[in-house]
Amino acid sequence: MTPTDTGGRGVVVVTGAGSGLGRATAVRLLADGYSVVLAGRTRVTLEGTADGHPRARVAETDVASPDSVRALFDTVRDRFGRVDVLVNNAGVFGPAASVDTITDEGWAEVVATNVSGAMYCAREAARLMKEQTPRGGRIINNGSVSAHVPRPDSVAYTVSKHAVSGLTASMNLDLRGHGIACTQIDVGNAATEMVAGIGTGGGALQADGSRRSEAVIDPEHVASTIAHIVSLPADVSVPTVTVMAREMPFAGRG
Repeated sequence: MTPTDTGGRGVVVVTGAGSGLGRATAVRLLADGYSVVLAGRTRVTLEGTADGHPRARVAETDVASPDSVRALFDTVRDRFGRVDVLVNNAGVFGPAASVDTITDEGWAEVVATNVSGAMYCAREAARLMKEQTPRGGRIINNGSVSAHVPRPDSVAYTVSKHAVSGLTASMNLDLRGHGIACTQIDVGNAATEMVAGIGTGGGALQADGSRRSEAVIDPEHVASTIAHIVSLPADVSVPTVTVMAREMPFAGRG
C-alpha cells in the first residue's frame, strides 16, 4: 500500500461495516494503523464499529443507490484526497427461494445490493484511484463459496455471487494497467449474522432435504486474510482466495 498524509498507513473504505465481516475487517484494519471509512446504511451500527477510534470515519451509504455511492467517494476525496483500498463487502442473502419461487422483490433486493452495489462502489473507487497521485490501489470484492457451489433455495444469492466473479475478472483485466489490483475473497461459514443457525439450532438445509449443523469459523480469520492482502506491495496481485471452515460441506457438496 502507498502511505498517505493522513497520519496512518493509508485510506481504506469498507462497505457493510456495521456488522459481520465488514465490522471485523474494519476493526482489524484500524488496529493495523489504517484510516478506515465505515460505510453502511445504519449510523448507530457504524458508530458501534468505530467505537470512538480517531482514524474511523462514519459514512451513511446505501450501496444500491449510485448517487449515495458517489457521495461516499466525494467525501473520501474531500477528506483524504485519495483511497488506497476498497473492501467491497456489503451484501445480503435475501429470501430462501428457488428459481420458480423467487419473488420480483426478493430478486431485485439481492441484485441491487450484491451486484449493482458492488459495481457502483468499484466504479467510484477505480475512478479516484486512477486520478490520484500516486495513482493505483487495491479493490477486494466479497464473493462466496456459493460462486462455486450453491446451497439449495439460494438462487438470488448464488447468481449474484457468480456476477461478482465476473465483475472481479473484468476489473482485473481493465484496471491492472492503472496500478489497481483486484481480489475476490470467497468465504464459507464465517460465524456472522448472515449464517446464524448454521452451526447451531436447526442447521443448514442440505441438498438431500435434511438440515444439519455445519462447522463455522471466527470472522477474525477472514479479517486477517483481508488485512494481509491489504498489506502487500502494490505490484502483488491476489486474484482469488477462499477462506472457509475445513469441515463444511463444500468439496462434493450435495
